[in-house]
Amino acid sequence: MRPHARNLIIAPSTFFILLCLCAEPLTAQIKSVNEQTAIGNKPKRVEWFRNLGFGIFIHWSVDSQLGCVISHSLVGADEDYCRRFFEELPKTFNPKQFDADDWADLAKISGCKYVVFTTKHHSGFCMFDTATTPFCITNTPFKRDVTAELFTALRKRGIAVGVYFSPDDFWMLHKQGINITRKGKGSSPLENPELMKHNLAQTRELFTNYGPIDIFFIDGVAQGIRDLAWKLQPNVVITRGAILTPEQYVPGKTIKAPWESCMTMGTQWQYKPTNENYKSGGELIRRIVETRAKGGNFLLNIGPRPNGLIPREQNDRMRELGLWNFINHNAVFGVEPWITNREDNIWFTKKRGENTVYAIVTNPQWPIGKRRKFILRSVKAGPKTTVRVLGHNNRNLEYSPKTDASTKWKQTAAGLEIDAMRAQRIYNDRKWPNAVVLKITDASPIEITENNKPSDAKAKK
Repeated sequence: MRPHARNLIIAPSTFFILLCLCAEPLTAQIKSVNEQTAIGNKPKRVEWFRNLGFGIFIHWSVDSQLGCVISHSLVGADEDYCRRFFEELPKTFNPKQFDADDWADLAKISGCKYVVFTTKHHSGFCMFDTATTPFCITNTPFKRDVTAELFTALRKRGIAVGVYFSPDDFWMLHKQGINITRKGKGSSPLENPELMKHNLAQTRELFTNYGPIDIFFIDGVAQGIRDLAWKLQPNVVITRGAILTPEQYVPGKTIKAPWESCMTMGTQWQYKPTNENYKSGGELIRRIVETRAKGGNFLLNIGPRPNGLIPREQNDRMRELGLWNFINHNAVFGVEPWITNREDNIWFTKKRGENTVYAIVTNPQWPIGKRRKFILRSVKAGPKTTVRVLGHNNRNLEYSPKTDASTKWKQTAAGLEIDAMRAQRIYNDRKWPNAVVLKITDASPIEITENNKPSDAKAKK
């Protein structure tokens, strides 16, 4: 993965400029990945993947001990640095506090449906037992195969297993006497037969020795590696290498093709002990909501400490996400985009195969026991429509038995008018800063026109 100084949602205008700087425009990328998806990924498996919605990315390698960017510090490094990296770092990598069950439990409570683990990053250090190189986890004081342990723990909890794999391999380039770089003569497996053979052997190990692999994220040249993976396990869904995987941003509009946004909690993929700036839990929730409203999957990264523990800041944010997902999971899992992805601060998703719409109010500042009024200009009620705040029974306000906590609604020429109360206590101090979801059944879309366009749909307090 590439390091970024800031992790902001990019405005459509900026997004367009960035795309123009890329080697391939977005339309060409979509055409290319759609062709690849049709060739390799099974359509039913792609739909299965899209329904997963939210996953956890894990970047962890031998240089987590240094707290530096994963692998990339080797690019441009002198011979002494490279020698100590390849020879000395493995001797001190001993994550005695690693517990695969603890990681899997945290992933489960966060609400995620899949986990993608860095089996090998660009440095070439393998976090699995391999016969291809001594530069691996089983050749450290720790000796254990963390990949095998983690995959077993995830499967026990019904979490889909994903493999991150880099075809770039700085250990191999150094061994060959080739300048360490991701873009240089001899660095690509397509022009380095020994490197391609090395990668194919490791891919075969991963897809032969580690049970069913659900998801494969190839961070580099996918040709050859992708085809072997599909041959060995035809049901694997290849993400990067076959579908769009925007990194550190969410696209500015809804994309019909399958895609997955991968993003850090802070500024770095791997563990960063100092000088880190984490997003708040509320901001991460908003990123998930926006991604799902636009039809994508959200892959949120964590970077374990070198001792094997998840940093407290990351652990806490995963639990905040878990609480929100526990209440509102129906709004983000098994959903697809609505006719519009948002009206001002209200985002929309629609349950697949149903006429149920979720209106997600992302900056509520909504005190418990208080009513708020909304006009949803893209939603039309049907004869059997019901409206309620998701997670709440639509009846009770704690300690106020005479209070009417039900949701009121009526269809008007302006749209669906909703009068709702947030009546479920989530925190002791009754202050809940995160998104609140309105569930609307038997809903149909209203065509957006100049008279009722979403920019006019101001939430009424």
